[in-house]
Amino acid sequence: MADALISPATGGALWAAAAGLIAWSSNKVRNDLDDAKVPLMGVLGAFIFAAQMINFTIPGTGSSGHLGGGLILAILLGPHAAFLTLASVLTIQAFFFADGGLLALGCNIFNLGFFPCFIAYPLIYKPLAGTVPTRGRITVAAIVSAIVGLQLGAFFVVLETVASGISELPFGTFMMMMLPIHLAIGLVEGLATAAVVLFVFKARPELLSADPSRPLGNLSIRQVLIGLLGVAVLTGGALSWFASAHPDGLEWSMARTSGHEELATPDQTIYSSLSGLQEKTAVLPDYAFKSGSEGAEGGESSWPAVDAGTSVSGLVGGALTLLIASLIGFTLKRRKEA
Repeated sequence: MADALISPATGGALWAAAAGLIAWSSNKVRNDLDDAKVPLMGVLGAFIFAAQMINFTIPGTGSSGHLGGGLILAILLGPHAAFLTLASVLTIQAFFFADGGLLALGCNIFNLGFFPCFIAYPLIYKPLAGTVPTRGRITVAAIVSAIVGLQLGAFFVVLETVASGISELPFGTFMMMMLPIHLAIGLVEGLATAAVVLFVFKARPELLSADPSRPLGNLSIRQVLIGLLGVAVLTGGALSWFASAHPDGLEWSMARTSGHEELATPDQTIYSSLSGLQEKTAVLPDYAFKSGSEGAEGGESSWPAVDAGTSVSGLVGGALTLLIASLIGFTLKRRKEA
């Protein structure tokens, strides 16, 4: 979500909600996380960052979607470590790549993190996958959970936008655009989630047959780490060129509702201040070199969009996420020992 959709009151309320969830999750992770899970947090964070750069086309709609990643993280890390990891991804995207507004960052963390981690995973995925998961049960559970989590997140985008009252997006029409398109996106995300989880299931089924919050002990996850890290590097460095040029589900819904994919930001001090801060911190805005920087490319857009700025963004963003997510896990673990 961009800041143009959110009022200061709504943005502040969701910042507070996100901060509360981060504090609660940090306390849970501090008590449950073992040393073997720390590198997994970092590598999975890098993987999700890279995966979110690839928008996939929704056939017949002129729209696209991208992986949310919260469900993948919850399945492999447990809900609390997953929420912290996804919050790290979204914060890095907002500050360093100007992806999503700073005022709306709390909304984005809540919408993309709370529902898959704390609703879809424990209430839907775990019962469906069962205590002895099979490939079939994992696939069905991943698809159903991804759809439910994304539907709830999309619905709350509508609620937050309408509650803010600063845009001309009527509730009924906006909701009727958002939910169907995110149903299609959720189906693709469910399939992608199943593919990632099945890779881990084949490499290390022990990660999925027990509570993910339990310590790994002497269980080696080197094969999983290397595989996910390799995919993250490949995705951020090259596959990101193949992202769909169509507007994402939110932009598409806004265009169908109001006629505009982007809305004008209100002329208020808080918006201009946050926008100015984001301009200073975003070293690679929109996952590209800044205009006028060496290496920036001009000309008409093409597909695949082979661009050095995109590759650098994918690699730098993945590295930052790996570092920060690992640092969070390491710091919380050390605090418990202290």
